[in-house]
This record gives sequence, C-alpha cells and structure tokens, in this order.
Amino acid sequence: MPSADRMTPPELRASIGLASIFGLRMLGMFVILPVFAIYAETLRGGDDLTLVGFAIGAYGLTQAVLQIPFGWLSDRYGRKPVIYCGLVIFALGSGVAATADSIGGVIAGRILQGAGAISAVVIALTADLTRETQRTKAMAMIGSTIGLTFALSLVASPWLNQIIGVRGIFALTGILSLLAIGVVYAVVPAAPPMVRHAADDSLSLLKLLRDPQLARLNFGIFALHAVLMALFIVVPLSLRDGGLDIDHHWQVYLPVMLGSFVVMLPPVIIAERRGRLKAVFAGAVAVLLAGHLAMPWLLGSTNAIIVFLLIFFSAFNVLEAMLPSLTSKLAPPAAKGAAMGIYSSVQFLGTFAGAASGGFLYHRFGANGVFVFDVTLLAVWLVLALGMTAPRRPATLNA
Repeated sequence: MPSADRMTPPELRASIGLASIFGLRMLGMFVILPVFAIYAETLRGGDDLTLVGFAIGAYGLTQAVLQIPFGWLSDRYGRKPVIYCGLVIFALGSGVAATADSIGGVIAGRILQGAGAISAVVIALTADLTRETQRTKAMAMIGSTIGLTFALSLVASPWLNQIIGVRGIFALTGILSLLAIGVVYAVVPAAPPMVRHAADDSLSLLKLLRDPQLARLNFGIFALHAVLMALFIVVPLSLRDGGLDIDHHWQVYLPVMLGSFVVMLPPVIIAERRGRLKAVFAGAVAVLLAGHLAMPWLLGSTNAIIVFLLIFFSAFNVLEAMLPSLTSKLAPPAAKGAAMGIYSSVQFLGTFAGAASGGFLYHRFGANGVFVFDVTLLAVWLVLALGMTAPRRPATLNA
C-alpha cells in the first residue's frame, strides 16, 4: 500500500503535468498585461481605451462563461479529450491575436483564447488522479502556478516584448498550447474509468449552486481573485509614487512571490496532516483582512508595501491551494467536473469584477475606495469561512 504521507510516482507525475497546463492558462491572461496598452497604440482602433480594456478582459469573460459547459462535458466524455479540445481552441485564438492588425481582431483572438476553458477540467482530473491524503499537495502545485505565473509574467513580458514583440508573445503562447497536448498525452496518467461514466442527471447545476458548503467556497474564490485584481490597481501606482521606476517593479514582485511560496508550505502541511483545515483556512482569510485594514497607512513606504505583499501572497497561496482541494472533496463524485466548472467560472468572474471595480473606485475615490471594496469582500468571506464544515478526514489519517 502506498504511504498516506507521500505521493506515488503517478500522482506526482500527474500533479506536475497538470500544474504546467494550468500555468499555461494563466500565462495567457497575465503575460500581455505589462505591455499590451502600449502595443495597442499601433493597432487600428487601439486608441480607444475602452476597447483596449475589453481586449484584456475578454479572455476572462469567455473563460467564466464556458467553464461549466466544459466541466459538464468532461463528466460525460472524459477529461483528456476535453482538455485536448480546449488547448487547440486556445492555440487558434493565439494565432488570431498574433496576426490581427486591429484592436477588434485582437479582441476576437482573446475571446477565442478564453473559449478553451479547461481550468475546471484540469482541476477535476487532478482530483481524479490523487488520493484525498495527497490532494491538497496536488492543488498546492496548481495553486502556486498562479502566483508564479503572475511573477514570471511581470518579469518576462518586457523582455519578450523587446525580443519578439507582442505578436510574438501571442504566437509563443499558441505554440506552447500545442506542445501541452503532448504533455497531457505522454505525461499525465489516464483518468480512472469511473470518471468516464455519465453523470447522474439528478445532480443538476441548480443543486450544485444551492449547496451551502460549495457556495461558501465559490464566494471565496470570487473574493480572492477580485481582491487580487483590485489590489494591483493600487500597488503599481503606489510603488511608482514611492520612487521605484516601473521597469524595476519586478525586483519587488519576484522575491515576494518566491518568499511567499516558502511561507505557505507549513500551514498547508499542518492543515492536511493535523486535520486543521478549517482553522488554517479561516486564519488565512483573517490574515488577508488584517493586512488590508493596515494597508492604507503603509502606502507611503516601499519597504512596508513589500512586507504587505509578502503577507498577502503567503495567505493568498494557502487559500489558492486549499479552495480547489476543498471543492473537489465536497463535490458529488458524479458531478465533480460540473462543480469545478462553477468554481472556475466564479474565479474568472472575480478577476473581471475586481479589475473593473478597482479601476472605477480608484478613479473616483482613490486607494481608500479600493481598500473599502476589498475589506468588505474579505469580511463577508471570513464570516462564511468561520461557518464552514470541514470535510471528513480520510480513514488513513484518522487511524
């Protein structure tokens, strides 16, 4: 029997392979952010900032709309075929964006990129291929890719722009998507036969949406990503106003992200091995809330912002690891793909809502308006987290 404390080689192989696929999805959203607004000025219609903003956000919108259908399809026709389809669609969208000479063409490409909405399917397949005792570790690998991809995008995007330009960046993400098909085929183990069976029709989307425990987690992922996007309306401007040139912001983000990955490991291990899921989960939400309550008084100091970001991303990465793991454990087995589809849709809706609300509030009320928005979401989430019911520990851990 495999050890309950260690991943088996197939579990490790699946987790690494699927984490790389998930990272590619987030790279498609993040990598153009530092350079796209300037590139758009060279496109026909690119002087309309509303269209520029829509071009950036269109990816997240179509991701949000299509996560549930892709998850539903994966419950019926298998995870891998749906992932292959999504990667091909993403590559086609990248090609359209790379060859576009107008902002409308880029919007069409971004919409098509987002239509390859396989994040939920990847998470569901990860849950299929790992035991409950190892699932949080696997989800931690996937969750960490968001922060790592975000940091990598901030560092690599200006450099890639100098070498291959934004068109080349779009083309590169398309090529990587096609290569990822080979990774899924050759590296990721086949899904267990049970997940290929048709889902029970009685497990409707409405029932999943009404499930109180899943609803708490869905609100959590919405709030987490809304807060992230709203926060990054404020932080870059605050760093610039503090005297740090934008070309050097990566010198803040990169060590912060790397440090946060180290800090997040002990809480995740404690949550899983000692059965303290609820305490660690609610504690991480409380840390985010406390940090935001203090943040308005720290904006004048670059060093203080760095400390805040380290605290923020440490808690963020803990929650990013635990949320999908908890959702996969609490979802009905026959509708796991659909449940993860709802989860991923809400995640991308949070990304869009946070960016849109953060920009509006910063324009009207300054940084404090953004922090009031973030604090409100986090306070509601903390109340919901304190009322959650942690899933039953596997028997191997109770023995």
